[in-house]
Amino acid sequence: MKNQPNLGDLQQLILLAVLRLGDDAYGVTIRSELSHRAGRTLAPGALYTALERLEKRGLVTSRMGEPTPQRGGRAKRYVRVSSDGIRALRRAVRAQERMLEGLDQLRSAHA
Repeated sequence: MKNQPNLGDLQQLILLAVLRLGDDAYGVTIRSELSHRAGRTLAPGALYTALERLEKRGLVTSRMGEPTPQRGGRAKRYVRVSSDGIRALRRAVRAQERMLEGLDQLRSAHA
């Protein structure tokens, strides 16, 4: 059986941000999504380190875009959640749901 990686809080948030962004997921947009939706401010280096680790674990894939003049000729590295990443997120969500069972005070809309 293939190793089923556990996800930390930040890893889950990054994977969810990448899913939300779809084809527009790259460093700047991922950081913006994390800040806007999760209230997490992440240094660029911390994000790229986390993305590199997620890619080594097979949870995301990346590809280089075309160089653009707006970026001084540099290309963006676009990220996509892999099928293993989706499975890992589903396991994490299910585990959290099981832990929340019976804790109605945490399930309110304003928690």
